[in-house]
Amino acid sequence: MITVPVPLGGDRSYDVLVGPGARHRLLELLPVGVHRAAIVTQETIPVTVDAGVEQRTFVMGDGEAAKCLETVEELCRAFSRWGLTRGDVVVAVGGGVVTDAAGFAAAVYHRGVAVVHVPTTLLGQVDAAIGGKTGVNLPEGKNLVGAFWQPSAVLCDTEVLGTLPPREYRSGLGEMAKYAFLGVDRLPDLPLDEAVAACVRCKAEHIAADELERTGTRALLNYGHTLAHALETAGRYDLRHGEAVAIGLVFAARLARRLGRVDDDVVAEHRRVVMGYDLPTDIPPGSDPAELAELMRRDKKALDGMTFVLDGPRGVEVVSGVPAEAVEATLVEAG
Repeated sequence: MITVPVPLGGDRSYDVLVGPGARHRLLELLPVGVHRAAIVTQETIPVTVDAGVEQRTFVMGDGEAAKCLETVEELCRAFSRWGLTRGDVVVAVGGGVVTDAAGFAAAVYHRGVAVVHVPTTLLGQVDAAIGGKTGVNLPEGKNLVGAFWQPSAVLCDTEVLGTLPPREYRSGLGEMAKYAFLGVDRLPDLPLDEAVAACVRCKAEHIAADELERTGTRALLNYGHTLAHALETAGRYDLRHGEAVAIGLVFAARLARRLGRVDDDVVAEHRRVVMGYDLPTDIPPGSDPAELAELMRRDKKALDGMTFVLDGPRGVEVVSGVPAEAVEATLVEAG
């Protein structure tokens, strides 16, 4: 078992356990004094956990459509009917949709109840469950309502990844590919447990430096996500999140080249890494560049005009004030 600490401000921290059978360590990682555990999951998740205390399962809907304010309200009302208190714990068992929605419900119920994440997808293990970003979607965009609410622990049981359909597993590889451009070396060569732990370690470093995404350091973890979220919000392309991120990574490299920040070799390297994971590199046919550009203007990173995480001479960084004409031209190029 690999333990990766996530240091926060002051003396706060929590552990991420990575390895086969990690979910069976749940009881020892629950907050001290917990008497009840509300297990939030989905019908389609073939993974169960035993919290070692009184527990009840609360089932939410499947897919991105369930990642909404209505789900959070339903969960909080169900917690209240059961009598969940601030001294108890929410345990989120599932992919990013579950950990995001259940984490947000834990953040707002009684103004904050402890949460432990048991991510069951590769995408959840390398990204969504780590770092305390919780939230839900609005019709206007992805993850526009949420809160920072750090978990008490995260259990990345790599054993359960064997239950994933091939496409769902590849979707996680799209999020993993991002870390190849954020300083994690030789990712494709690492055994699965070590690869997941390396990604978690990289994310933990960014969180420790900028827990609440105030300085821009943590925003680098959104590399490839600006276009990805726009594609998902447009919703006509049958894309999983990691597939959209893969397209977004190559788009970001193309945009950086158009702005004179990188050369053709950098774009080729992005394509090579993404294609090495058997993921798409181009925007789906039939996309509307004007619509995607408008959706990207609403991105939550935007502070001064259109904002992207882009590669450049100093490495990957947040760039504001990107000209709309450059974005739309790159969208046409990438289609």
